[in-house]
Amino acid sequence: MRIWPPEESSDVLRGARSIPPHSDQSHSIRSCSVRDRPVRLLLINPRSPESFWSFQWAMDQVLVHERALNPPLGLATLAALCPEHWTVRIVDETIEELPARPEADLVGVCAMGVQHPRQRELLAYYRQQGYDTVAGGSFASLCPEQLDGLADTVVAGEAENIWPQFCEEYEAGRPRPLYIERGSVDLLDVPVPRFDLLRMDRYETASLQFSRGCPYRCDFCDIIVMFGRKPRTKTTEQVGRELDALRGRGVTNVFFVDDNLIGNKKLARELLRSLAAYQKDHGYPFEFGTEASLNLTQDRELLELFRDAGFAWVFLGIETPDVESLKAAGKVQNTKMDLLDAVRTLYAYGIDVYAGFIVGFDNDTPEAFDRQYRFIVDAGIQVAMVGLLTAMPRTPLYERIEREGRLRHDVMPGDNTRAQTNVLPAGMSYEAMIDGYKALYHRLFSDDGIARRIDNKMRHLRQPNSLGPRHPRRLRLRMLGRLLKNGILPGGPRRWGRFLATLRRSPRLWPLVMVDWARGLSMRHYADRYLSDAPPQTENRIARAVAALQHRFTGAFERGAVTADVDHGDATPNLVVTIAGRVDDRFFRDLRRRVRTMMRDPKVSVTLRLAYLEHRQQDTVTRILEQLSRYGERFSVRLDAAMRHRLPVNPARTRIILEPSTTSP
Repeated sequence: MRIWPPEESSDVLRGARSIPPHSDQSHSIRSCSVRDRPVRLLLINPRSPESFWSFQWAMDQVLVHERALNPPLGLATLAALCPEHWTVRIVDETIEELPARPEADLVGVCAMGVQHPRQRELLAYYRQQGYDTVAGGSFASLCPEQLDGLADTVVAGEAENIWPQFCEEYEAGRPRPLYIERGSVDLLDVPVPRFDLLRMDRYETASLQFSRGCPYRCDFCDIIVMFGRKPRTKTTEQVGRELDALRGRGVTNVFFVDDNLIGNKKLARELLRSLAAYQKDHGYPFEFGTEASLNLTQDRELLELFRDAGFAWVFLGIETPDVESLKAAGKVQNTKMDLLDAVRTLYAYGIDVYAGFIVGFDNDTPEAFDRQYRFIVDAGIQVAMVGLLTAMPRTPLYERIEREGRLRHDVMPGDNTRAQTNVLPAGMSYEAMIDGYKALYHRLFSDDGIARRIDNKMRHLRQPNSLGPRHPRRLRLRMLGRLLKNGILPGGPRRWGRFLATLRRSPRLWPLVMVDWARGLSMRHYADRYLSDAPPQTENRIARAVAALQHRFTGAFERGAVTADVDHGDATPNLVVTIAGRVDDRFFRDLRRRVRTMMRDPKVSVTLRLAYLEHRQQDTVTRILEQLSRYGERFSVRLDAAMRHRLPVNPARTRIILEPSTTSP
């Protein structure tokens, strides 16, 4: 069941086999000698915090085999750029465990902005184990200074030219601490990504790239900062070779990750004609999706080519129906048409619409939320990514907001679908913006909001290019059963009624209706968890657990060996339990039981801070921590470097957060 792939970024590296860790903790990659054997490289895609784009509920409760939306295309491309005699392994933490002691000489960790905190953790861990490390990704490209001292080498910018240079110098024992791409990469030099290193069956949609760059000047967008305003493209022959490789691995859904596939319309037409011919020659093996600018809807030839090539959906940056806000942001291409008509034009050509929206523009007042709601519902856009205006480094917006004194340096830019941003709004208070944003999400993803959008879409999307998942019939029926059991039935009579009402149109459209319900309920789950305050019962559940621990282990609390505090900084209360002195094994077993009970509430998260641990307890505590790792990012362990060295917890299974060193027994 295709949900929707998030924006791809060429950010990640992945890994190989293992050597014993170096004993010299001051090891430096720049002091190594010439290699006498092929390099073993491990490339790692760090897990991301749950976000709007994770569709985690659908992954867990509806889909059967897939564990993530998109594979790390950037790492697969990087692997293809390595010398042929290198041994390369890619590990995507989103779908699999990371090796604690990999058989590798070099560990590369790349990241987008939202992955950077995890990137820091992994770099610290693998450096501590004595591995050579290299960091890269879109965050490194925008802010290489933020990685200074975190890795032995930082690679910033497009990798096609500088990565082979790094490989050569690393092999010769003289790599530099920083490589920056200063020029423009010719995509004709990009090899076919190493799709063979990816577990493609674990992803909902494969990724492929035709072009980089966008001709427009939206002031909030960092794409033109990284890739420029003159789109560069691969040849249609290159794309054909990549499709051959994907087809050979049984892939049926392909996401063109271009930020604007029609940035160069002439070359886009050539690509689309080539794709249509490829589909016809091979029996239409693929369903495509991509991102494009809204002026696509004004070009009839392009629309016909999109349909003929088999594009089932397109993501549009609509941003806002407010014309003045669009002009102020430099998104003038969206002011030259009626936005609602544009969406319905795509429906008429059988193309579903996913879209991005922004609140917090300078012209926005509290009334902007209702205006966005009405437009999204009328347009029938189920995958409506509404984000808070965020200023990314090096963008015109960032520079302007900083000049005006409205930039919050205490909020890291990255995921703009959490209830915070680094931009102080001009037309309302920050608090009013956050409250309006939360309320908008809850309106959109109420049962009524989901059903109304499905109904409004199906009035116009009568001949869709996609008739739903391409899975075998048995698997489709299984996913339908999981959707009904885990999503529709728990909603009670009101949801049952709204669901049945969306089935009144042609049965031919029912598969798409099911997919939209899965999307909507997944986004509802995200909003409930991260965009709503914890109910009183959540606070009570945490308080009862703390009281029970204090009652049973009074002595440990009285002498300060254990403390328990609640951090209310996020929508999900975080219980922080600190072990600062001697406690017996019974405490850890009791804590495990109470954490499991608390975790039944999706609003709860727990952090265990270990500042003290007896040697005899290491195995017991390690087992307990790995048992609690099933809760993902909701359970984490904080350790200083000395304690991390003593506690053999696999960082792939348990979220380890490293702290500055403290005295440890």
